[in-house]
Amino acid sequence: MSHSTVPRSKAEATKPVEEPAASGDAAGPPDAPPRGKQGKRGKPSLRLRYRRDRVLLLMTLPAVALVLVFNYLPILGNVVAFQDYDPYISDNGVVSILNSPLVGLENFQRIMEDSAFWNALKNTLVLFFLQLVLFFPIPVLLALLINSVIRPRVRAVAQAILYLPHFFSWVLVIAVFQQLLGGAGIFSQLLRQNGHDGLEVMTNPDTFMFLLTAQSVWKDAGWGIIVFLAALASVSPDLYEAAAMDGAGRRRRMWHVTLPALRPVIALLLVLRVGDALTVGFEQILLQRDAVGPGASEVLDTFVWWNGVRNQDFGYAAAAGLIKGVVSLGLVLAANKVAHLMGEQGVYKK
Repeated sequence: MSHSTVPRSKAEATKPVEEPAASGDAAGPPDAPPRGKQGKRGKPSLRLRYRRDRVLLLMTLPAVALVLVFNYLPILGNVVAFQDYDPYISDNGVVSILNSPLVGLENFQRIMEDSAFWNALKNTLVLFFLQLVLFFPIPVLLALLINSVIRPRVRAVAQAILYLPHFFSWVLVIAVFQQLLGGAGIFSQLLRQNGHDGLEVMTNPDTFMFLLTAQSVWKDAGWGIIVFLAALASVSPDLYEAAAMDGAGRRRRMWHVTLPALRPVIALLLVLRVGDALTVGFEQILLQRDAVGPGASEVLDTFVWWNGVRNQDFGYAAAAGLIKGVVSLGLVLAANKVAHLMGEQGVYKK
């Protein structure tokens, strides 16, 4: 073996050679916790993490307090589902709950025997599946269409026009549809002028679910477009260039590059949408309830409102709301499990 013949000075020759640090004693980053203050598996201790993140924890306290007060604290009120609750016992709601007699599962038994509840559940599920099939794909398709527009100004104008109805109230949305599709609307007048019968879309119970879906598409499709366009903006242009160099056309690039980039967002929104399967347009339906009757328009939210607020049967309405909440939670967990099986993150990781 050859050795270097470069001469060294006397100081360099007599200087002791430093041994390399062992792998376990390697110096960590400057902010690494000192040895002896680490928890299990080398993680910082709870006290050290609190000292490090105390400013962030203080910043999140207002948000945590709001969630506790308006989301978790009202859960305790579900106890009225097991009571014959009377809010007029006392001016204090807590005293009214404590003094209301317990009835056990009587309210739930009444619900199981109530045909109106099962009709509301059927209408809710039908409306959910219609909106899932007809409403959910539309924002994806519109986002792909807008993203394919080359001129930025045209893209911005189209995006603004589609997003504008999201800021309209349901009263205004229904008024617009009434002026267009109502018995005295524009299309009905045009049909009558040409010797045809007018439209009866707004008062037809058979097409009421399709009407609700069309209103939801017109009002809220723009919000979904914003979400999917944000996901498309994160796709690297190098992927499109590489696909084009491999001979992929526009459709192939959309199928192999664009849609895989949207798949995590689509999976997440689908999970959230399934969680809201039993919450479908309370204000939208309530405003049009009298036009088609409760048989075609009653959903679980309006059922709870009618029995709780109008009929003052609070325990019965709370029992129906509790059933809805438990079923919705189960749907979220099931949909999230399906997302995990598909290789996506869903609402939370495994």
